[in-house]
Amino acid sequence: MAPGGLLMRIAVFNGPNLNLLGIREPAIYGTTTLGEIESRLEAVGETLGITLLFSQFNDEGRMIDAIHNCYGVVDGALVNAGAWTHTSLAIRDALTAVRLPYAEVHLSNIWGREPERRHSWLAPGAIGVIAGFGADGYELALRGLVQALRRTTES
Repeated sequence: MAPGGLLMRIAVFNGPNLNLLGIREPAIYGTTTLGEIESRLEAVGETLGITLLFSQFNDEGRMIDAIHNCYGVVDGALVNAGAWTHTSLAIRDALTAVRLPYAEVHLSNIWGREPERRHSWLAPGAIGVIAGFGADGYELALRGLVQALRRTTES
């Protein structure tokens, strides 16, 4: 539970091209669609007693605006920034600016891929990073994030 006994709220941010999951390079990203991932997370959210707010962006500025709008509204975020992971200080700065605790998630193992994908600008500020477990990684990251947030509010 969030402070004051309120229901914990978690934003789930997905970056560019993740709307094409299921058809985009299935050998790398699998065949599970973003809608299916969200449905699975909703079920996990119900068991954890949390509310999830989903969004996907192909425009970096819109994602940054959405992060800004989370200030004081959500307790944490699950972030798959896609390619922006490797290029965007602006997204990390937005998460930091609004003091939004977050877990980073990737479908593929970014450290086992092309050299330009092996660095994350988001990882240094994240509570944790889950990568390489496909669609299941979202659930792992969500459970870890919620557990970490609950430990923080209990202490």
